[in-house]
Amino acid sequence: MRDHGRFGPIEWATAGRPRPGQQLCGDQPIAVDIDSDTALFGVLDGLGHGPAAASAALTAVDVLTNARGERLEVLIQLCHRVLEGTRGVAMTLSRVDFSTGKMSWTGVGNVTANLVAKAVSGVQIRACARLANGIVGYRIPEITPAKLVPIRTGDLLVIASDGISGEHLDHIDFAASAADIAEQILAKHAKAADDAVVLAARHRGIPT
Repeated sequence: MRDHGRFGPIEWATAGRPRPGQQLCGDQPIAVDIDSDTALFGVLDGLGHGPAAASAALTAVDVLTNARGERLEVLIQLCHRVLEGTRGVAMTLSRVDFSTGKMSWTGVGNVTANLVAKAVSGVQIRACARLANGIVGYRIPEITPAKLVPIRTGDLLVIASDGISGEHLDHIDFAASAADIAEQILAKHAKAADDAVVLAARHRGIPT
C-alpha cells in the first residue's frame, strides 16, 4: 500500500500495510490537492481491523475527497454523520496553504501528527497536532477551530496511525525522499499486531 506525488512545493508519500494475516487495511491515508495553492493530507484509522474497519476508513476517504474544499472542522463533522452505524474512525487532517506558508491541523482520536525539521541534535519536533478524544462516527466532542502553524522549506509533516510505534520520529533521514522516509518508518516501526499507515510530506520550497 504505497503512493506518492507532489502538490506545489510539497513532496508527499504514504506507506501502509494491513495487520499480518489480513487482506484489508483499516488504516487509510488521504493526500489530495484542493486547488493550485492548497492541499489536504491525513490518516484515518478504522477501529479494530479487517473488513469493517477498512470499510469505515475508505468511506471517510471518499467523504473527504468529495468535500475537500471545506474547513477541517466541517470535514470531520461530515465524516461523523456519514459514518454513523459503522465501526467509526480516528482521524487527523492537515491543510497546507502554499501561498501563505501556513498549515492548519486537527484530529479526533489517536492518529498522531508532527511537524519536524532537521537539527544538529537529530530531529527537532517543531509542532504537534492537538487531538481530541472521541470516535468519528460514534461520539465526538465539540470541534474547536483547527490550529494554525507556519510550515517552512525543509519541514517534514509526519502523520501516523497508532499501528506505528511512538518512537517513529527517531533517526529520520532528512536526505531521503518522502517515499523513502515513509517506507523506512513503516519498516522499522509498524506494530506486529495492528494495521499501520504513515504519511510523510516534505516542504521542498517554492520554485523560483
